[in-house]
Amino acid sequence: MTTESSNKSRPGISTFKGEDRALRAGRLGTGGLLLSVLAATAPLMVVAGVMPTTFAVMGIVGQPLLFVVLGVVLVLFSVGYAEMSRHVHNAGAFYAYISRGLGGTAGASAALVALVAYNALQVGIYGIFGFEVSGLFGTYADLSVAWWIPALVAALVVGTLGWLKIDVNARVLGVLLIIEVALVVIFDIAAVSDPAAQGLSLHAFNPDTLSGAGIGTALCFCIAAFTGFEQAPVYAEETSRPHVLVPRVMFLAVSGVAVFFALSSWALTVATGPSAIVGEAQKQSAGLLFGLTEDRLGATFTDVLHFLFVTGMFAALLSFHNVVARYAFAMGREGLLPAAFGRTNGASGAPGTGSLLQTAVSVVVIAVFAIADDKPTGDPTEPVLHLFTWFGNIGSLGVILLMAAASASVVVFFVRRGAAGAQAWRLITSTLAGIALLVIAVYTVKDFDVLVGAGPDSSLSWVLPGIIGLAVLVGLAQGLVMRARSPEAHARIGLGNEAFQLEKAAEETP
Repeated sequence: MTTESSNKSRPGISTFKGEDRALRAGRLGTGGLLLSVLAATAPLMVVAGVMPTTFAVMGIVGQPLLFVVLGVVLVLFSVGYAEMSRHVHNAGAFYAYISRGLGGTAGASAALVALVAYNALQVGIYGIFGFEVSGLFGTYADLSVAWWIPALVAALVVGTLGWLKIDVNARVLGVLLIIEVALVVIFDIAAVSDPAAQGLSLHAFNPDTLSGAGIGTALCFCIAAFTGFEQAPVYAEETSRPHVLVPRVMFLAVSGVAVFFALSSWALTVATGPSAIVGEAQKQSAGLLFGLTEDRLGATFTDVLHFLFVTGMFAALLSFHNVVARYAFAMGREGLLPAAFGRTNGASGAPGTGSLLQTAVSVVVIAVFAIADDKPTGDPTEPVLHLFTWFGNIGSLGVILLMAAASASVVVFFVRRGAAGAQAWRLITSTLAGIALLVIAVYTVKDFDVLVGAGPDSSLSWVLPGIIGLAVLVGLAQGLVMRARSPEAHARIGLGNEAFQLEKAAEETP
């Protein structure tokens, strides 16, 4: 019997097709990987958008302390997650890790949740991006441009860049990220140098500032700001030393983000005074940062900040696009999506079909919201209040649940390998992080009406988080069906390119 006929007789196992089953290795070093990951956190968008919203809606002065607390939780999570990255190198990241620990069916569910969550996070940003670009046209060119026009243009540009080599993307992301971080640091220094009447108060780090009913929802707002650091394993196949670079970048990213956001939110309280920050945030909303910079650094700096606010969002769009494309690639390679998604672009080595899928989803969602807009030129509040808020919180909930499941998977993975003793402290940190993340997930679902700005009786409070719940159930059903109909393919979930390398070796064996 020939090798080919032997393979044909094994359902669920496809003949090895060559390098298009694998992403190109050696594209990213520490710097490129770190910049690709950090771009998704959109630091300027967080400082200008998330922080004022959290101060205004939750009325909690201690937001800087929340970033410290969440930083500790996510460092605990990263201890086990990073150790898993030494054993599993797969663009499927979350779902690959969950598959290795909790089984292929759980992995199939996690794969669909990840695809939905990261798509939601990426598409949601188009709302605020279109709003801001429309505002820039109105302010500086006296032109009335519907928000969805720049959003669609950005979707097409991001889709084009998604077809290029990942190192080209990393350079684009790096330049944009470094500039926006530098401008926020300049504001932080200016705020500390010219504080409000209360001076350099550390009141925002006082645990007493975290009392109140809004603490759970504030945690939901703030943890969304960290989204992106966990993406480092997605690029594992495209680094030269994934077992070294991925853990290094994860710890650099999560610790750097925690310190940066804690100091920047503290700088906002210093600039207004801790007693005034909630009132000023409620009055100025997303204009808080720009008003404070204009007072201290002038109109020109503020104009540049507005422009970098837009480019920072573009960087986040591109970063999330790359992640979605790689999840789709990994799922296609393992039979969770059609096989066409498990192929790379021959010229660049990028997951081209996954990139097309993400672009198509973005264009369709933008078009739906544009059609739903009841004004010919577009209601500028519609994309921000709905597209950005709804999709952003759907995506955040999905990522929180994935991190909690990954924490459980770490524990099961090492216990099954008989390494519980050697990995004891990692299992402890993973358990603690998993519990904390589940608590945050419960608060997120409980307070979803607050997060999306809907009334307590609104159907949105269960319909929107229900999208993630539906993804969980559909993914589980797909995994169960695959296990029954094609157990070989089910067993391959989470193995990634390792499975195909094994096939190649088997085919080459006489």
